[in-house]
Amino acid sequence: MVGYGPNRGIVPITCDELFQTVENNSDSNRRFEVTFSMLEIYNEQVRDLLSKDNPKGGLQVRQNPKLGYFYVENLKKVPVGSYKEIEKRMEQGTASRTVASTNMNATSSRAHTVVTITFDQIIKDSDSGSETKKSSVMNLVDLAGSERADSTGAVGDRLKEGANINKSLSALGNVISALADLSMGTKKKIVVPYRDSVLTKLLQNALGGN
Repeated sequence: MVGYGPNRGIVPITCDELFQTVENNSDSNRRFEVTFSMLEIYNEQVRDLLSKDNPKGGLQVRQNPKLGYFYVENLKKVPVGSYKEIEKRMEQGTASRTVASTNMNATSSRAHTVVTITFDQIIKDSDSGSETKKSSVMNLVDLAGSERADSTGAVGDRLKEGANINKSLSALGNVISALADLSMGTKKKIVVPYRDSVLTKLLQNALGGN
């Protein structure tokens, strides 16, 4: 997701475009605010990768009662003003990720990682002085790979981790399949199963549109 030099990943490329847009469009009646968060979903529990104090059992995933979307309660969101600041936070979060050795990979990721960049535009009406805010959210996701226990040699904790990884990837596939059916109009009644995993809950707006 990161990369350097000619192998720059999606995060630096996206952030460069974002901050270039901010620089090109800022004026006395328009300002921009960018915040950054980074979490991992480990065994269907959410860990804040920018915080040293994660509660036992993980952070709680809540649903907004009015708007319906899911969010992580008490997730740390850091204001950033450049990609350099984001890069620093990425390094901090990456150092906290859960990895372990399997037969297939010496440093196998045991969790999905979600980087969220929130981009707010605050526009001031020059006549009335009132302000309106428009928010955009980008979710950049590094999925843990699907695993077969007989190939990885997983037992104990590694086996449980692999099972949860596979479960959430399957849930994601089911959501995408249901959305495809919905767009094609092939079935009369379709319920998109966002609630089947933490990953699909948190990506509901990104996948289904808001």
